[in-house]
Amino acid sequence: MRVTVSETVSETLSETVSGTVSETKFSVGIDLGTTHCVLAYAELNHDGEPNSPEVLAIGQLIAPGQVESLPALCSFLYLPNEAEFDTHQIQLPWPQAHSMIGNFARDLGNKTPNRIISSAKSWLCQADVDRRSAFLPLHAPDDVQKLSPYQVSKSVLQHMQSAWQQQKPDSPLHEQQVVITVPASFEPSARDLTLDAARECGLHNAILLEEPQAALYSWIAQNDSDWRQQVTLGDVILVVDIGGGTTDLSLIAVTEEEGALQLTRVAVGDHVLLGGDNMDLTLAHVVNRKLASQGTRLQPWQINGLTHACRAAKETLLADNDTQQVPLVVPSRGSSLMGGSLSSELTRGEVSQVLIEGFFPHVESHAKVQKRAKSALSTISLPFEDDPAITRHLANFLTRQQSALHNIPGVNVKEQASFVHPTGILFNGGVAKATGVTQRMLEVLNNWLLNEDANPVKELQGIDLDQAVAKGASYYAQVRDGSGVRIRGGTAAAYYVGIESAMPAIPGMEPPIEAYCIAPFGMEEGTQAQLPSQAFALTVGEPVQFRLFESKIRRDDHAGTRLDYWDEGEITELAPIEITLSAEHHQGGQVVSVQLQAHINELGTLELRAMEQQGETSWKISFDTRN
Repeated sequence: MRVTVSETVSETLSETVSGTVSETKFSVGIDLGTTHCVLAYAELNHDGEPNSPEVLAIGQLIAPGQVESLPALCSFLYLPNEAEFDTHQIQLPWPQAHSMIGNFARDLGNKTPNRIISSAKSWLCQADVDRRSAFLPLHAPDDVQKLSPYQVSKSVLQHMQSAWQQQKPDSPLHEQQVVITVPASFEPSARDLTLDAARECGLHNAILLEEPQAALYSWIAQNDSDWRQQVTLGDVILVVDIGGGTTDLSLIAVTEEEGALQLTRVAVGDHVLLGGDNMDLTLAHVVNRKLASQGTRLQPWQINGLTHACRAAKETLLADNDTQQVPLVVPSRGSSLMGGSLSSELTRGEVSQVLIEGFFPHVESHAKVQKRAKSALSTISLPFEDDPAITRHLANFLTRQQSALHNIPGVNVKEQASFVHPTGILFNGGVAKATGVTQRMLEVLNNWLLNEDANPVKELQGIDLDQAVAKGASYYAQVRDGSGVRIRGGTAAAYYVGIESAMPAIPGMEPPIEAYCIAPFGMEEGTQAQLPSQAFALTVGEPVQFRLFESKIRRDDHAGTRLDYWDEGEITELAPIEITLSAEHHQGGQVVSVQLQAHINELGTLELRAMEQQGETSWKISFDTRN
């Protein structure tokens, strides 16, 4: 995690959010998905009813020299070699550093997987790697140009921005109300990397919104004022968002304010790196075993290519149609594509058996997420979940959040309940287009509720699973303009900074660390935490380490709470920050007595300020990734 440190000052909100609502014409929502990106927009109706968002068709290459506008942009970037295409064959209607983004890039990756970059969004939230360093595609030959996850995200944003400008030249995107969505589980550094990429594209006024909230906003927009007829005070809506790379879980309560129903986000799940990508890889191994039984052994690079082919087959076979099997072509290094290729197929029965039973098995409500012993050495890769059972992750989430609804006005919690009892469920994400998936999850969840004498959950209807997040983000931009219904919530976790205790040196023992709460759960954006007036020792002018912690289940800790002990799983330590604080007015290594202030700006960035007690200097540390 990188940070921004500045030495003192007074800052205003206008420094972080440029532009004013009165200058904008459109509300724009951008869904930066793991596998697909969508841009939705609506004309702003200042001080009036919100308008229904529509989707912008995005121009992209579909074949050499052919550009077509499609409702979604595949989140794949292909890196061709110099002799692969003539320049005119890969030109877009606008200049761009990387033109091979979208459908054609994905198709090329099926044949040459070591030149395709996918899942850049998942890499963006991995603190164990330098996300600004060029290392993608992983394990590609030396002659392949490498890019960083940050560069890929920026290139995708630039592509969508250019597509907008081509169609709406009189309304520059940087002058509009732009909302970019991220997983609810994205930690602060990943959120800020996303914003930094937007700013480098000139979108200085862009803000972020959690994807499950965007899906619910889309449901509100789709149902207009009728949404209040579908829910009642005290309802608890479970949002299950299963995308290409992640599974996002959120709980939103139906509350009341001044006699009107409101929505309040009360809990979000961990960052579960489990989704459609895992399913594609699973199907690739099914086909690989089938070929192996016929005496054909695939090389690793062929399995990579097969994985991309299985993605398209999965989408076809899980849809509601009569297709019973899909042929697959496995690339081979022959003299010609077809002449050197192997063929196989996937059937509807195989997909249903492998994916439904493997990823959505029947489990008990108290089931624990399974962990496996790690090998001492492994290749660098994304930290995928050990346990592929999404139903077990759901059980774990609802059980851990058992106390989430306590003290929520209007919500009645059964005393004997062993997990949160949702009354409504909203599915989102491409995987949820498969009716077999949603039916199985409803079946499992309703069995849990039945066992505790609770009513079955009601499925909320009325959103386009491919476009809901972008449309919901566009609707939210209108909410910020004064129209529509706002979901309340604040931060999805409580945040703590480590305070080292003073103690004599003891061989083999480090000084104990206390977790000092600087931002309580649910702290609203644009507010400041009231920390107690207490002095701390801050070392400046030499390398120091800030240890950061978060908790998604400790809801009663207030700003200034100091913890010297916590149960396993209550608090998670984030990546530490290594930094040297400026000693311009002090000597290197000097210990300065300071007081702390904490603030969460409108962009959701947590800022910790240390103010010198015997001087006028202060240090601000923003928990983000800016250089």
